[in-house]
Amino acid sequence: MLDHPAEPWPGLLPMADDERIARATEFRDHLRTRRTCRYFSATPVPRAVIEAAIEAAGTAPSGANHQPWHFAVIASPALKAQIRTAAEEEERAFYAGKAGPEWLDALGPLGTDPEKPFLEIAPWLIVVFAQRRGGIDARDDKQNYYVNESVGIATGLLLAALHAANIATLTHTPNPMRFLNRVCKRPANEKPVMIVVAGHAAPDATVPLHALRKKPLEQISSWL
Repeated sequence: MLDHPAEPWPGLLPMADDERIARATEFRDHLRTRRTCRYFSATPVPRAVIEAAIEAAGTAPSGANHQPWHFAVIASPALKAQIRTAAEEEERAFYAGKAGPEWLDALGPLGTDPEKPFLEIAPWLIVVFAQRRGGIDARDDKQNYYVNESVGIATGLLLAALHAANIATLTHTPNPMRFLNRVCKRPANEKPVMIVVAGHAAPDATVPLHALRKKPLEQISSWL
């Protein structure tokens, strides 16, 4: 064993295999009800829900345990309006041809366009930043490792936690996103990864049928 401070593995509650299968199946079925939402209401969501979801995201594994993520949470109407204005400017260029025909053709069945009203309507925007340097302590300035992988896992846990609270979400990735550093007052060595829009779905919200198509188990796994 390595010579470093440690404590015993906490262990997990004893469980029979049939209960393990039942729990995994139940969790799978719950996540299967998750949908990307593009139509939000302005109905408030308690801050405590967002805090708990971010704390859940913070339990993700990360390279060297440096936890190279930061979640900038925005409720200010003025800041949300700034983000919408800047994002739609980039989106108009994207849909005008910057994306290329193949990418635009792939987006066609989803019915997306440059208009992003959800950025102002939803009660919360969570801007996910990846930190190239940092460390576990607030004043650290160390090299971070496996940043993209670590932030991706944390964001997945964030989405799962919000879904568990019956909160609708959307992952939005305007390109480029550097304007988010300015709006969120984050340092240049942090890279904005995405905006997670969180709130309640509008009463008339719909989901494109194309978005319901998920690859089956045999297509996403191999057993060796």
